[in-house]
Formats: sequence, C-alpha cells, structure tokens
Amino acid sequence: MPKKVIITCAVTGSIHTPSMSPALPVTHAEIADAAVEAAEAGAAIIHLHSRDPETGRPDQTPEGFEPFLKVIKQRSGCVVNITTGGAPWMRVEERVAPAMKFKPEVASLNMGSMNFGLFPMLNRFKEFKFEWEEQHLENSRDLVFRNTFKDIEYVLSALGNEGTRFEFECYDISHLYNLAHFLDRGLVQPPLFVQSVFGILGGIGAHPEDVAHMRRTADRLFGDQYRWSVLGAGRSQMQVAAIAAANGGNIRVGLEDSLWAGPGKLAESNAQQVKQARGIIEGMGLSIASFDDAREILDLKGGDKVAF
Repeated sequence: MPKKVIITCAVTGSIHTPSMSPALPVTHAEIADAAVEAAEAGAAIIHLHSRDPETGRPDQTPEGFEPFLKVIKQRSGCVVNITTGGAPWMRVEERVAPAMKFKPEVASLNMGSMNFGLFPMLNRFKEFKFEWEEQHLENSRDLVFRNTFKDIEYVLSALGNEGTRFEFECYDISHLYNLAHFLDRGLVQPPLFVQSVFGILGGIGAHPEDVAHMRRTADRLFGDQYRWSVLGAGRSQMQVAAIAAANGGNIRVGLEDSLWAGPGKLAESNAQQVKQARGIIEGMGLSIASFDDAREILDLKGGDKVAF
C-alpha cells in the first residue's frame, strides 16, 4: 500500500490581516466553512485560531472558538487541532485557555522563544481596512515570541492529562533539542508529531538544505518515535511541501501560513491549497490519510472524547 500522507490545513491563524486577502476567514461562519471545505478537499487535520468577527483581530478567548468548533464537529469527522500559540504578544495562560476548555485531540505547542518578524509584509501591503493591522506588522520589529521552558511545561501539564496530543511546532534546530529535552524527562510521549516550520523571519529558512537539516536532526534525536510534517511560509509553501512528501513527510498548508496559490496569485480558499498539496502527494504515487488514518498514525484519542 502507498504511504499515507497527512495533510493539515491551518485556515486563518494570527499572522495575516483581513486587508491582505478577501479569502482569509474572519467570522465564525467563515472559519467553519473554510475548515469543512478543507477537510472535504483532503485535509485530515484542521488547525484552528479564532478572530474577532468585527475587526479580524486574533481572539484567543474560549468564547471565540465555541461557535465554530461545534459546527465543524457537526459537519465533518476531521481531527480538530486548537492552537496554543494564539498570537505572539499573548501570555501562555491566555493562549492555552481554549484548548483547556475544549480538550481537543490535538493542540499546537511552540517549542522555543524566538524573534517573529512580520514587518517585511509592509513592503507588499500598503492599504489597511483596520487601524490595528499596520501596527500589528510594525510592532514585530521589536517582538520576541515567548515560549520558555516554564511556558512549555505549563501547556504540557494543562493538556496532557486530558489525552490531548501535540503538534510540536519547531521553527529552528534548537526547538528540536528542546523537544528532545522534554522527551528525555518523560513529559511528552511518542509518537511525536513534529511540525517543522520554514521561512518565518526569526526561524530557519526555507532552502532545501534547511529542510534536509531539520529532517536529519529529527531523525537523529527521535528515530522512529516521531512523525514528521512541514509547513513553508509564504511563497515557499508548496516547494517545501514537495520536498517533504518526497522524503516521507506530512504536509501543512492553509491561509495561516501562506496567502498564495502561485507567483503573484492569491489563493481563492484554503481548500484550493489543500487540493494543490494533494496533487503533489498523489503525483508521487502516494495517498492522502483519511481522518481515521491520521488518528491511527498519531495515536489520537478520537473525536468522541473532546469537550465540544
């Protein structure tokens, strides 16, 4: 049987702002529709953030997630992944609150502090609908995304006892070593779902050698105890996806990570990016993982054991 590749779709995130793309989901209904459409297109896992429906600002309150979580569960059997990253300026207690309440099958977890530079997008985007958008980008010149060892332990202790497993987001080589530290201490359990992030200013680049270096390091640290996935930011999204698929990895796409469907061409939807990733996978003679395949591969607790 061909290897089954898990596609994750991160449908909205907290990086891009509403003025950048008409396809970026903002309202609860838009987020729910985008999630279901991405799942129908082939995404086994849907990675979720929330936004204020009026302004599009990131909203990390449990009340911001509840309306679309229930709708997604009613309409799809996909695996739901709730962010604990939230937005880079939020404290960990705020970021983890939705996952603590809703106890999802998967929650994201950033594995180290880092500079998180979004300000280069000001070179491309000049007009903004909301006042906060431009300042959001400009403020990232002096922004450290805090994910200390204490913060990471806080998230692990808050969610681990509920059977939630983690998408370990690793933006650099040091983050892999941080994860190995927690594995050595017995605070995380295999199989580890390692999401290697490429192309964010402040993290590792998106050159093929960077992708290979992350994979080699993870292989050396974790052996057969992990499942590898990648996301490429911006224009590197599909190039990184292709490299990973050719080397036994899984893929994350979505408008959180990239607004584009090709050079100078805005994506029309999250589902469009999922279909592009699916084309890469199937073009290599591989097959995509179903919802239940992903649950088996990652040893998840099941959609019937969440609190939404």
